[in-house]
Amino acid sequence: MSTVLPGFHAIVPAGGAGTRLWPLSRQARPKFLLDLTGSGRTLLQQTWDRLLPLTGASGITVVTGAAHADAVTEQLPELAAQNLLAEPTPRDSAAAICLAAAVIAQRTPDAVIGSFAADHVIRNEEGFRAAVAEAVAAAQLGEIVTLGIEPDHPSTAFGYIKVGEGLELAGAPSACRVERFEEKPDADTAAAYVHEGGYRWNAGMFVARTDVLLAELQRNRPELHAGVQAIAAAWDTPERDEVLAARWPELEKVAIDYAIAEPAAEAGRVAVVPAALGWDDIGDWASLAALLPGDAALKVVGDAAQVLDVDSSGIAVPAADRLVAVLGLKDVVVIDTPSAVLVTTREWAQDVKKVVETLSELGRHDLR
Repeated sequence: MSTVLPGFHAIVPAGGAGTRLWPLSRQARPKFLLDLTGSGRTLLQQTWDRLLPLTGASGITVVTGAAHADAVTEQLPELAAQNLLAEPTPRDSAAAICLAAAVIAQRTPDAVIGSFAADHVIRNEEGFRAAVAEAVAAAQLGEIVTLGIEPDHPSTAFGYIKVGEGLELAGAPSACRVERFEEKPDADTAAAYVHEGGYRWNAGMFVARTDVLLAELQRNRPELHAGVQAIAAAWDTPERDEVLAARWPELEKVAIDYAIAEPAAEAGRVAVVPAALGWDDIGDWASLAALLPGDAALKVVGDAAQVLDVDSSGIAVPAADRLVAVLGLKDVVVIDTPSAVLVTTREWAQDVKKVVETLSELGRHDLR
């Protein structure tokens, strides 16, 4: 149980194609719309469930592509229609999150917003709620706050946060200054970060007052800020479609890390709440295999009765209407769908996106 945090609004960017999880994740039905963990709830629904105790249903805003708006509405029947923001085309996370923040600011001045991706897995939900409560307390004092995930292995798939001195903020005893953000490292650097202990994974979760976040955007990306504000001002008016059509294509396509987090950290304006959350972004088939419950060497997503495992290990996804037999293969990835089959190894899991890129080059957009 937890208490709704007054004045707190959650933004859920629901975008991306999840190309490293092809062929199950496609442009038409990306990974956030899938139940990849066998919980009976999709990743988007799990995100909703996690945030609901902190915000209430009226405090959650979802930003997604126009092509996925109907699916989001179907999966989240409690989501208020005015809290679903549909993007005409992808413009990356800065435009999506800051537009939502600006719309929320129009409706609720000085609200504190938090951005939480729709396709992450968090196993320690109590720890998550506690960390968000600290982040909101720090944000109310004017900080831009990120959650720094305690790494449980030296991953090269995530960026890192260098944690600085404690801030001793009221309501946020764990909050520290962010010294800097680090890009995804090589294996040796990642191992050094974990050994040193002063680094956290950057999960891209940011919490801030809307006025603070938008002021930082204006400072670093004034044109993007002007476009977002113009669209937000028209969002709840009859002029929305006209303004959106005129201004959205002009918005800079940039990640929020580059537009806001990194320059703000260099200026000493970002705090981090370190947290052990059991977090993963399910970036590829190898990471999903590590997350799935059970001690079977070959993990199965879907109907386990449709997989015949003979002395194999890795992960398999069967199609609904046929048996998949895996014989004597170690660390294998076998993904069977009606229109495409992927066979690779966990070592190559990060490179599955190259298949999608090749399909695009071949003009096979029907399989992307």
